[in-house]
Amino acid sequence: MDKLIPERMFFTKGVGYHKNKLQSFELALRSAGIEMCNLVTVSSIYPPKCKIISKDRGIQELRAGQITFVVMAKESTNEPNRLVSAAIGLAQPKEKEQYGYISEHHAFGQTQRKTADFAEDLAATMLASTLGIELDPDTAWDERKKMYITDKNRQFVSRSIAQSAEGHKQGLWTTVIACAVMLMSNT
Repeated sequence: MDKLIPERMFFTKGVGYHKNKLQSFELALRSAGIEMCNLVTVSSIYPPKCKIISKDRGIQELRAGQITFVVMAKESTNEPNRLVSAAIGLAQPKEKEQYGYISEHHAFGQTQRKTADFAEDLAATMLASTLGIELDPDTAWDERKKMYITDKNRQFVSRSIAQSAEGHKQGLWTTVIACAVMLMSNT
């Protein structure tokens, strides 16, 4: 049997509101465009040479009922005005032949930007630790180059996607999701 190694990946996010928690999650999946798939959550390795594609292109490749691997961050509340957020961060070495790391983060009371930044820092820190490198994201981030540079001169690029929302004013369940959706070969 061939190994299941994703060749493409896309990022998506969504928010859903409903009186039932599960249905608010379903509506968040619809908002993200992935509700028709059987989602299997996986851990956090970004495969070497995997290509990041647009959400629109990725969704076009999905088929109803397809088993689809995702790294997912999710948070829910039914408390009016409570801020919820979910983010996926990706850190990958500049050398595309090496694997990267995907992190998921979900929180209460954090803005979308703060959640996204935390997810990126988390991914970079975790990737560095798997490679045996110490990384302090506050000192390793090079704002001008938009990348992390480690003490061993390794360079990581990063990105994130995040969704935040305030809890529905009338107490409906509010669910936010952020996902990295992995796609296998078309053959």
